Amino acid sequence: MAVDSKELEDFMPNTELEWSETAIARMKNVPFFVRKSVVRGIEQYAKDKGVSLIDDDVVSRARQEREGAAIEESRKNKATKASPQPDAPEEEIKRQFVNFAFYKLDPAFRRLPKERKEAAKKEFLEVLEEYDANNDMILLGYTMVGIRADVDIMLWRISYEMENFQKMTTRMYQTDLGSFLTPSYSYLSQTKRSMYQDMFNPEHEEDRTHIIPGKAKYLFIYPFVKTREWYLLTQFTRQGIMDEHIYVGNKYPSVKLNTSYSFGIDDQEFVVAFETDYPEDFVDLVMDLRETQGSLYVERDTPIFSCIANSLEDTVNSLGI
Repeated sequence: MAVDSKELEDFMPNTELEWSETAIARMKNVPFFVRKSVVRGIEQYAKDKGVSLIDDDVVSRARQEREGAAIEESRKNKATKASPQPDAPEEEIKRQFVNFAFYKLDPAFRRLPKERKEAAKKEFLEVLEEYDANNDMILLGYTMVGIRADVDIMLWRISYEMENFQKMTTRMYQTDLGSFLTPSYSYLSQTKRSMYQDMFNPEHEEDRTHIIPGKAKYLFIYPFVKTREWYLLTQFTRQGIMDEHIYVGNKYPSVKLNTSYSFGIDDQEFVVAFETDYPEDFVDLVMDLRETQGSLYVERDTPIFSCIANSLEDTVNSLGI
């Protein structure tokens, strides 16, 4: 039986201690699916301090102590990583650079003689295949011909060195076909561990310093920017909001999310890339996310690119040449 959304908003779990009206009102601002654990944590804090009435001040002090403990734990973890034990060799974790490069073909190329087009295509493919065979880069091709008017193809490139993107692009532009390509969009980002924990499916936690892409037929990409107000929220509050976001995402196991970070290296803050064989699941996921509290803190999440996976050769062939 469906539960009314108003009932969820007003839901307050059973409590062992007495709560003031203002404290209860604050709990109703916590996402309903983590409210019970938050209430238990505050009551445990009150019991430890010998407090029998939980008011607004107790809630604030409990949150401050929890956040302070989390910060201290984070500092200890960083210190441990920075000062490894002599018997334990330090394991270097390299983060990948990620680039989504979109191109539009000048229609004039299609009017060239057939022999020149065939030679140009062969030359261009040789460059792509050279970098695809190189262990320094992961390279995948996607087409958007007939899907977007301003983009024809996209190359998803992943490397530990940003310079590899520049070198490959230069080689592409030096070819005959490359001289007819215009870069429509290009997004640069880097992998990074998420600061938010998946409390619903801990086994789904992945090492986000590495992306292994290309397992699905469709890829949906967009740049993402949060509002400044988001970063003024406490870590405790943001984790609560993200719990709802993660909960919704876990409802769609057929959709794999690849999040990379662009802070300081490109105009957006994140680039998100969703892989799936079922576009309808992605549509439903995005609709559900619009109804979460986190959507209030979205400043920009466009343009959105719907890409179809292809081999590198078929990606070039999709240009109609």
